[in-house]
Amino acid sequence: MITIGVTGGVGAGKSVVMDYLKKEYNAAVIKADEAARLLEEPGQDCYNELLDIFGKSILDENGYIDKKAFAAKIFSDPEARAKTNACVHPAVKKYILRRIAQEEAKRTTYFALEAALLIEEHYDELLDKMWYIYVPEDIRRRRLKDSRGYSDEKIDNIFASQLSEEEFKSHCSEVIFNGGSPEETYREIDAIMKRYLVEGYL
Repeated sequence: MITIGVTGGVGAGKSVVMDYLKKEYNAAVIKADEAARLLEEPGQDCYNELLDIFGKSILDENGYIDKKAFAAKIFSDPEARAKTNACVHPAVKKYILRRIAQEEAKRTTYFALEAALLIEEHYDELLDKMWYIYVPEDIRRRRLKDSRGYSDEKIDNIFASQLSEEEFKSHCSEVIFNGGSPEETYREIDAIMKRYLVEGYL
């Protein structure tokens, strides 16, 4: 099994790549943010610990963590954000390692993990290949305004908090340009996958 990390700045279209890997290559795919949300549900690894940090004010009427209330708490309190990261990030990594082992046991050919913080959380040390999904900032800015309604100020703050293009490239074995048509991106992916076959990774 080849394990692939898919990363890049916000607005780069990482989901486009993940969807294609799942559809065309039958890859097992995980998005780290979705894994985190799963682990924050009642009865899961992070639920009680987050309640210890924030109290019941972050819960909705059904006892689930309310995403908006939770986000407001995190972004207004750096100490609480640090405690949250210390709880959630290790739990997500443990969950992902468990999933990798399960897919290996099933003899899955490709496993892909998508997250903006793959490098910061040192997933490059665990995965076979790292893919950087590259899109120029002006295109990403336009996407974020059109699809999410973000202001320039919010986009500036997000961009400033993420790794630079040089840092992404220094940790990744592949750079995929996703600023054109989906078909162009798909051709790049296909070329990489064919190369892996030639190089004997499978």
